[in-house]
Amino acid sequence: MFLLVNLKTYESGTGADAIEVAEAAARVSEETGARIAVAPQAVDLRDVAKRCEAFGQHVDSVEYGSNTGASLAEAAAHAGAGGTLVNHSERRVRLHDLAGAVDAAHRAGLEALVCANNAEQCAAAAALEPDYVAVEPPELIGTGTPVSQADPDIVRDTVERVGDVAEVPVLCGAGISSGDDVDAAADLGAEGVLVASGVVKADDPEEAMRDLVT
Repeated sequence: MFLLVNLKTYESGTGADAIEVAEAAARVSEETGARIAVAPQAVDLRDVAKRCEAFGQHVDSVEYGSNTGASLAEAAAHAGAGGTLVNHSERRVRLHDLAGAVDAAHRAGLEALVCANNAEQCAAAAALEPDYVAVEPPELIGTGTPVSQADPDIVRDTVERVGDVAEVPVLCGAGISSGDDVDAAADLGAEGVLVASGVVKADDPEEAMRDLVT
């Protein structure tokens, strides 16, 4: 089971510190054997990557050149990232740019995890041959109500429809906050989970991660 912790911009406000989460993720991963990656803000990517597996929160469909404000895939790789999120519900991109971002990630040697709202969108994303797709109904993000309970059919349907398109592992997110949620996702066919507030806003992020993977 792959656990990807998206720090969003929490660590600059009321959430846990990016370095503390990264160090905790490394300890829990070593202890349990689970694959755990952390996706921090770009400014923290290099420091996080020194401590645990790191993902970028986003890359753009650009190459080296005049692209002020864009997120270059090679820059994320140079900072130590092993992968990146693309098309998170809080950072949507157009289909053309999505295909370009997946290509850019692969060009830079990054794994590409494409997020989408539903089974149909995940199947379309799978045709782009990313390394993962993650189904995240946006209305459940941050609610504490896991998609595996609120709408199990969407996870089951996503796994089935993606499997009809390509051999791309499916992750699920939105409301995941406990080991029971992870087990339910696995029972529905998901091979990992994408979490944010369930870890970052927890009183003890390390214990929260441990609970998710054991």
